[in-house]
Amino acid sequence: MNPLYARQLIHTDTMTVARAFMKKGCEVPEHSHPNEQVSMIEKGALQFTMDGVAKIARPGDVVRIASNLRHSAVAVEDSIMVEIFSPPRSEWIKPAK
Repeated sequence: MNPLYARQLIHTDTMTVARAFMKKGCEVPEHSHPNEQVSMIEKGALQFTMDGVAKIARPGDVVRIASNLRHSAVAVEDSIMVEIFSPPRSEWIKPAK
């Protein structure tokens, strides 16, 4: 998390659902993960780069990111998106206190 990025999370047995809030200029550096990802844009515009190909996603657009695919994102406007990951993002699950 940083001043340009925040998220709300819920984890189930088979998925993680996140609502991400990205301010203009926020960058998610190139990375990959074993989770399949579906991102649904609610507000704003995000530039996703997958396999070296950049595309702008706007409200109503849905982006699918396959498991282990290297990808990145940049908010070109203040943006909100809902993301679904399967299996759950175990590294985002906080241990019980």
